[in-house]
Amino acid sequence: MMIQHRLCAMLVVMVLMLLPQPAAAASYNYIDISNPFLRKTPIAVPTFQTDGQDSTAAPVARQASQLISYYLDFTGYFTISDPGAFLENPQTMNITGSGIRYRNWTAIGAELLVTGKVAVSDGDAEFELRLFDTVKEKMLLGKRYRGAIDDHQRVARRFCSEVVYTIFGSHGFFDSKLAFVSNGSGNKEIYLCDFDGRNITPFTHHRSISLFPDWSSDGSWIAYTTYAEKKPRIYIRHVREKRIAKIRKPKLQMTPAWVPGSFELAASLSFSGDQEIYLLTGNGKVIKRLTNMEGIDVEPTWSPDGKRMAFVSRRSGNPQIYIYDTVSGRVQRLTFEGRYNTQPSWSPSGDKIAYSAMRSGVLDIFAINPEGGEPTQLTENQGSNEAPTWSPDGSLIAFGSTREGKSRIYVMTAYGTDQRRLLTLPGEQTNPKWSPNILNP
Repeated sequence: MMIQHRLCAMLVVMVLMLLPQPAAAASYNYIDISNPFLRKTPIAVPTFQTDGQDSTAAPVARQASQLISYYLDFTGYFTISDPGAFLENPQTMNITGSGIRYRNWTAIGAELLVTGKVAVSDGDAEFELRLFDTVKEKMLLGKRYRGAIDDHQRVARRFCSEVVYTIFGSHGFFDSKLAFVSNGSGNKEIYLCDFDGRNITPFTHHRSISLFPDWSSDGSWIAYTTYAEKKPRIYIRHVREKRIAKIRKPKLQMTPAWVPGSFELAASLSFSGDQEIYLLTGNGKVIKRLTNMEGIDVEPTWSPDGKRMAFVSRRSGNPQIYIYDTVSGRVQRLTFEGRYNTQPSWSPSGDKIAYSAMRSGVLDIFAINPEGGEPTQLTENQGSNEAPTWSPDGSLIAFGSTREGKSRIYVMTAYGTDQRRLLTLPGEQTNPKWSPNILNP
């Protein structure tokens, strides 16, 4: 229900009009995102035009084009062409399909081109944006957005989502957020930020230690572990409303994980003695016990269909990752290399599990097929790297790293390329958790 409310609110400020119909997404598979050695597609994003000497529209146009360049570069799938190499003046060139001089863009290597025009009137702005294939000499996408002047960030995200959908058939991660832990205030609190590390806001104010945030499938709830009551307890809190639930079981409560598409979650509880994983309602009531073996079981993560759950267990003597099948009840060990494999995170497409593994005293991030096989190492020789979490489209992985000394949040592609820091805050940042796309385009 909350998602519907947010979508309606967005449509009030951004009226969408279709220009000539774009081609089907499947026809333009420029980038094979399943290829670990993918070639980035060069794309040019000239500064958008304005009417005449409109001093109000010019900065909005400049900011919108810069944001679109930044967001497309952030995906890891595009190379942004150098504006200094442009053969045309962005302010005088023809930006419509019939007037595009495609050879001027292929000559500088740009295979895609974004053009735009911004008009401002009485405090409102209109954005006219297009995407062209300069090789095939045709328009792929045309959109017109209307809203307030300061809506340029949302317009940029919405258009980039359409660009990614046109090329990949997926809307990407432009409407997602991250939760993470920071001790910059002197306590370990949970914070929220946009997918690109902007708009950081505190989520908890316990003045204690809060860890392991996890988003519900609709992005409305975050479950987390906190020591606000001295012992580790799981709180289940609504993201925007003052609603909160707690698990009424004694002893330790750790590492909650929401079941996909359900108001239920798994968590590690020790009220029966050994630390086992239980299935709980979204209100914190125990439904049933999922694991039952000597040796602590923690850190559950669900397959996208909710039929399998990976978790960490010491049942073999040291922490290894296992998979529990909810239908058959069968448990299989997944990791065998090394003596310390933890923090599993199941990819949105279901074909990989990222996790942290200690090799030679250093933590690095690996990915493995849920059916088993040879793991792929994604980080190496850059401090300790841990707590991987997938973007909602599975194209990026956020993680914590000490490569610059203090632990910070970084992001990389699903194949370990384009590793870069996501944000800078006082103190240390750990435990990132990526949300679903909270608002669907």
